[in-house]
Amino acid sequence: MADTTLDQRRGANVQHSYTQQQLLGTQEQVYSWSNVNWFHTILLTATLALAAYGIATTPLNWKTGVWSFVWYSCAGLGITAGYHRLWSHKSYSASTLYQTIFAFFGASAFQGSILWWSRKHRQHHRYTDTPKDPHSAKQGALWCHVGWMLVKQRRENRGVVDVRDLDGLWIVRWQHKYYLPIAVFGSFVFPMLVAGLGWGDWRGGLFYAGITRQVLLHHATFCVNSLAHLLGTQPFDDRLTPRNHFITALVTFGEGNHNFHHEFPNDYRNGVKWWEYDPTKWVIWAASLVGLTWGLKEFEEGEIRKGELTMVEKKIQEEKGMLDFGEPVEELPKWTFAEFKAHAPADQLLAIDGVVYTVKEFMHQHPGGANLLKFSIGHDVTYQFNGGVYFHNNAARNWLAKFRVAHIADPALEAASTSDSVMDDDEAWADVARGREVKAKSV
Repeated sequence: MADTTLDQRRGANVQHSYTQQQLLGTQEQVYSWSNVNWFHTILLTATLALAAYGIATTPLNWKTGVWSFVWYSCAGLGITAGYHRLWSHKSYSASTLYQTIFAFFGASAFQGSILWWSRKHRQHHRYTDTPKDPHSAKQGALWCHVGWMLVKQRRENRGVVDVRDLDGLWIVRWQHKYYLPIAVFGSFVFPMLVAGLGWGDWRGGLFYAGITRQVLLHHATFCVNSLAHLLGTQPFDDRLTPRNHFITALVTFGEGNHNFHHEFPNDYRNGVKWWEYDPTKWVIWAASLVGLTWGLKEFEEGEIRKGELTMVEKKIQEEKGMLDFGEPVEELPKWTFAEFKAHAPADQLLAIDGVVYTVKEFMHQHPGGANLLKFSIGHDVTYQFNGGVYFHNNAARNWLAKFRVAHIADPALEAASTSDSVMDDDEAWADVARGREVKAKSV
């Protein structure tokens, strides 16, 4: 094992300390012809070219157009409700019939078997934004969108994850074993058969409901790895790249609500708000009404709200850091009450809630008139400031914070301020408030 410093062993230089030892062994990705993943490269480029050719040479029958959308939705939900939320995250349970249907739907998206897809996805969650993330957004937009599929990942860069729970499911094993023929049938043959036998549009069924649908679904799904990590909002956590991105959610049946998903991955919902677009959630929930799904997992509302409030608080603190709120009270010099009284005449000081302020520059700008401030010099006017004379608003308190001078740290403060005669001289304060000349008491 390579030598490491204590900080490295504690994960000081990475975002996830539990991956530290594995990350130490990662290597730079090799880009060469010998490292090309030819199966993925040919699949992604050939289908794109065939889709362009089909669109240019084949009129679109409206029935085929509707069927293309329907089969796009079925295959897409096979990925989102099946591959992703059922098998990768186990966010709910489902009947054998439901699993069989969604295993076929998912294969029809031609994005790999359940086992392959789920392993990659679990790696992505465990190693997000690190070199062991299969499609890390830190490697750039092209890489996380499609580039990661065009080259073979170095063995030492493959993150270790546990998929033994999936190995134990016969449907997953069966689909993995026969994945390629199932995928070819579901992606190309089945949609062509429906259009051909249904209304005689064999060619349109192949090019639109088959190939073009698959290309669009591929890149819609890829947008979760790219756009939903590069664009959008981060209402729950901004330390990693996942974001909520509406356009991605729109084309992937709700998967674009990605910031929420990375924070609460076992929740069967991605769009947790009632108004957030998440058809996958609705399908899973609707299936539960007829007994096809059950055990739908939801994080507690309070825990979700904590995440939101943490980010709200962080943004507030960041914005407050750009504003002048004066010297923090705990960093001010500590005076006794006697020291405050001694400095007050020369520096025009008054005390409120144990903090000393200078009003020299503000004396003649005071909305209540200079007399009130003159009469306050050298006194603890906490009572008057907080409603005895006038209950000052937040604007006044924020403005006054810029004129802090010291913090009174005197055990005798309470006794000293209480004996300060100006505290109970309500008649004198009333005269001052009316603008009458009242001689300030000696300090």
